[in-house]
Amino acid sequence: MTIIVEFHRSSYRIFKAYYQHLLQFYQQEFPRLVSYNRFVELITQTLMPLIFYLNSRTVPVTGISFIDSTPIPICHPKRAKINNVFTGLAAWGKSSMGWFFGFKLHLIINEYGQIIAFKLTPVNVDDRVPVPDFTQNIWGYIFGDKGYIKK
Repeated sequence: MTIIVEFHRSSYRIFKAYYQHLLQFYQQEFPRLVSYNRFVELITQTLMPLIFYLNSRTVPVTGISFIDSTPIPICHPKRAKINNVFTGLAAWGKSSMGWFFGFKLHLIINEYGQIIAFKLTPVNVDDRVPVPDFTQNIWGYIFGDKGYIKK
């Protein structure tokens, strides 16, 4: 999990190059690093611990909250059929940028930009579906875009 989080904090944009850098220069800090291919297979096992960690870092509700979602593509659309890492979890969906294969991250933040709650869903799930589940402990006003308004 540390490697994945630090990759996003680094200047690297290609995970394979970042991982090869770790293998070459950080063997002492990570003495039991597995091969790149094996690491990619193990990434899915970090999802639940990462969610628990993020839940522990949330902040109290202040009464003014904002909700929105953002797409998280997991691969290029041409490679979606051969993607085995998120089989059964990711889905096809359309955003303002076009079609993609992946997830949708729903966030609720307070007026200071701090994360109050979040939920990760397949991209084909309507924005309104996860709202009742992850707004149960939120009071006050919640502001969102038109994707969260019932028709």
